Amino acid sequence: MKRVILSVTNDLVTDQRLEKVCDFLVSNGFEVLLVGRRYRNTPELEPRKYATKRLHLIFRKGFAFYAEYNLRLFFYLLFKKCDILVANDLDTLLPNFLVSRIRRKKIIYDSHEYFCGLPELEGRPFVTAFWKRIERFCFPRLPEVTTVSSSIAEIYDKEYPQRDNKVKVVRNFPHRDKPALTETRATLGLPEDKKLIVMQGAINKDRGAEELILAMKETDNALLLIIGNGDVIPQLKKLVITENLSEKVKFVPRLTPERLFQYTAHCDLGCSLEKDTNANYRYALPNKLFDYIRAGIPVLVSDLPEMKKIIAESQVGETIASHNPSDIAAAINTLLTDNQKYNQYKRNTAAAAEQYCWENEEEVLKEVYL
Repeated sequence: MKRVILSVTNDLVTDQRLEKVCDFLVSNGFEVLLVGRRYRNTPELEPRKYATKRLHLIFRKGFAFYAEYNLRLFFYLLFKKCDILVANDLDTLLPNFLVSRIRRKKIIYDSHEYFCGLPELEGRPFVTAFWKRIERFCFPRLPEVTTVSSSIAEIYDKEYPQRDNKVKVVRNFPHRDKPALTETRATLGLPEDKKLIVMQGAINKDRGAEELILAMKETDNALLLIIGNGDVIPQLKKLVITENLSEKVKFVPRLTPERLFQYTAHCDLGCSLEKDTNANYRYALPNKLFDYIRAGIPVLVSDLPEMKKIIAESQVGETIASHNPSDIAAAINTLLTDNQKYNQYKRNTAAAAEQYCWENEEEVLKEVYL
């Protein structure tokens, strides 16, 4: 039985992509170990089909965190029995790459985003150059690379034409089967008489959350749910208070995927409003878009290439080019009051959920691992 070690810098609690990849490997006869990090307030993990290891760290963020984690990961991998190493994102690539060379083990790189185009790196040329140097050192020598969208794959193929294999695309779609709906609006503490709008996932800079909150001033009989954690949550909560929107915006902390579905399935509209401020968002294919589709709710998304392509293919909602709060409010009001168009979008989610499912993406994983 081949042993695979996958590593990532998060705490493993809500990383659906990693969980699906690990389940795929287990079902195909691999022994799997998933390595992440742990903090004092990190929740306990539910039982899984594979082993997990979360490294206890001193530092939580910044250069010190990445330096500590990469050093700890290097020595952990150096002495851990394995056949295949899988680096998830650029912030785990260097230790995996070095250990793969020292121990002559197969390495696979799964890029969950265009890392050097992250908004957190905007205006930080030294930090960006540091990560780019690591990428340029490792990437041309990687035998297998996967990523989350065709646009990001094309960027990498153009940047590193010396690689023999093209970057493969494994989109982060949810499973075809839905969790059982065991909650009601009442049990979740949600109003029965309002339209529910949701923005979920990583609530970070330039994802349009501020503008969506301000748009709620002009929406009719609606409540916005912001579900998840992120670097702008504290500012968003202050904005809600400042703008007297406490009755129109509700915050829900990060949830497990199964619990999150209970909320999403009771909503009327899902939003993904990333701004075109960096390459990573420009070519993003957010998980939440497909979580909305799976839950059977129409969507309003940014007019960016990958999301625009999905809307054109599936007709499950609409795109919007503006981030002006009044324009967002107008789009929401129109969507929620045009019953004929809304119901057609809602019906179309069933076929789209069959098309955009993880089971179809596993065919690419078979090419990579089997």
